[in-house]
Amino acid sequence: MGARLNKCSVGVVAIAIAMMAGCSQSNPPAGSGQTAATATTPAAPPQLVTGKTAFWPIYKAALAWSSDAQIMRLSQKEVPGFKNQAGKAAMWEVAVGSPSLHQFRLYTYSIADALPEIHKGTTAGTPRPWSGPTRDAMPIDVSFFNTDSDAAYKISATDAAAWLAKNPDKPLTSLELGNTAALNAPVWYIAWGEKKSGGYVGLVNAVSGIPYKGK
Repeated sequence: MGARLNKCSVGVVAIAIAMMAGCSQSNPPAGSGQTAATATTPAAPPQLVTGKTAFWPIYKAALAWSSDAQIMRLSQKEVPGFKNQAGKAAMWEVAVGSPSLHQFRLYTYSIADALPEIHKGTTAGTPRPWSGPTRDAMPIDVSFFNTDSDAAYKISATDAAAWLAKNPDKPLTSLELGNTAALNAPVWYIAWGEKKSGGYVGLVNAVSGIPYKGK
């Protein structure tokens, strides 16, 4: 009798364990399904950025390289798989000079990797010899950098509206910020098409946001 009771007890325990296992599989803890769904939700694609957005992390890195770093040029660049538009870009390049080191280097800020050449975030190029500013390439006073690239693009595109309507096939070929002795202010240079083949060039004062006459 004792042996038979033991067998029955073992059978009852086995059934109870099986029932518990079945319940745990059919009734997952509250919220676990939501967690799994969240984990499988794809991340939002990187967004294009304005020149100012890219400029500040680059400027910080440049000052870490040289305390007298001077910003000479800010240019819109491209990253495969992204389309620059309306004054925003997937990558920006900044030319930085150091009078004390007699060197300049190119920095980039990209919203995504495109290896092996392009790396996400801020990247510093190799320093090269530099003789200093010239009348055609003067430092940009960052304290006067008021008008961002998207605003400058909109201003210039409005000024060039008639030309763009007649030349819808001409793509944007340049969008960069620079300074010269003739202008004596940071200026956005915005060009559609090629100048030698009848393109359009617009200039927008980065301090006031006022466009110069395009041509």
